[in-house]
Amino acid sequence: MSRSADLSAQGEALSRAVWDVLATQGLERLTVRAVAAAAGCTTGLVMHRFPNRQALLRHARQLLHEKTRARVEALEAAAPTSRAALRAILLQGMSTDSQTRQESVVWMGFLAAAVSDESLIAEHRRNNRSWRSRVERLTAAAAPDWPAGRVATVALALIAMAEGTAAFGAADPDAFPATQQVEMLDAALTAFDLA
Repeated sequence: MSRSADLSAQGEALSRAVWDVLATQGLERLTVRAVAAAAGCTTGLVMHRFPNRQALLRHARQLLHEKTRARVEALEAAAPTSRAALRAILLQGMSTDSQTRQESVVWMGFLAAAVSDESLIAEHRRNNRSWRSRVERLTAAAAPDWPAGRVATVALALIAMAEGTAAFGAADPDAFPATQQVEMLDAALTAFDLA
């Protein structure tokens, strides 16, 4: 195997370890030492790529953005209508399975750390604004007769519902089962005449 392949495999192992530590152990346990243990390598190797906790957090957020963006783009492309696309992308942002629960935990961990860090909060805002723009665009396409103000308000309401549900569902999946999350989304879409 070539050196570049070794470095690539090493980078993937470190990425998986960063993700796994944050998603399964939480923000407080995301340390260089914990990532090294999860990756089965030395702390020096981790620090070569991620010199501090901020770098670990930024990487986890970038992974989250890449994963969800790819999934959302595929869902949108496969949807037969704008309304179906809107429903599909909102649903993937909720905590309906182990993957989306992990993503919610990573998102919440990053947000908790970002509140007091200008660099991290800038990254968070950039990604969230991109998400909001997508939902607004799909809402406008699903309701082409609506004025821009209504589109923005309804899109924000749908985002708040989906992300709030994601947080609650990630923290307590038994109290917020996937079936109820889906029913809630469908009820909201119906109430806004977007079903």
